[in-house]
Amino acid sequence: TALVLLQLSKMADAPVKKRSFRKFQYRGIELDALLDLNQKELVKLFPARIRRRFSRGLTKKYSVLLKKLRIAKKNAPMHEKPDVVKTHLRNMIIMPEMIGSVVGVYNGKSYIGVEIKAEMIGTYLAEYSMSYKPVKHGRPGIGATASSKFVPLK
Repeated sequence: TALVLLQLSKMADAPVKKRSFRKFQYRGIELDALLDLNQKELVKLFPARIRRRFSRGLTKKYSVLLKKLRIAKKNAPMHEKPDVVKTHLRNMIIMPEMIGSVVGVYNGKSYIGVEIKAEMIGTYLAEYSMSYKPVKHGRPGIGATASSKFVPLK
């Protein structure tokens, strides 16, 4: 017991270690630096499919969405989430300037609210809004196979 008391007294004397959080990095570049990059430099960091998409040019509808997100962010009160910006653009690539925004992504039936986080950079909006209901496999229904004739209706 004396040994335990000695260890407890040593722990009480030690300064309290402050917990540090890991800074987010995308391909080795921190978030602050990502926000400062121009579009040409940023595209070089993205995977091949996204680089190809940017090289072929983005249409006006994508820049309109970015503009709406900027406005919603600017009009939001300090330390609060911005208003939801609804869109059908499921194939929009998530850019660093979109972080913190809330986007309503259309899944074919309704708008699914997606809060953009730093880990989502370089992915598509569609990845966060399921467009189908996962199959729950159960008993076979009528007409499934020839043997389903013998499955009782109730």
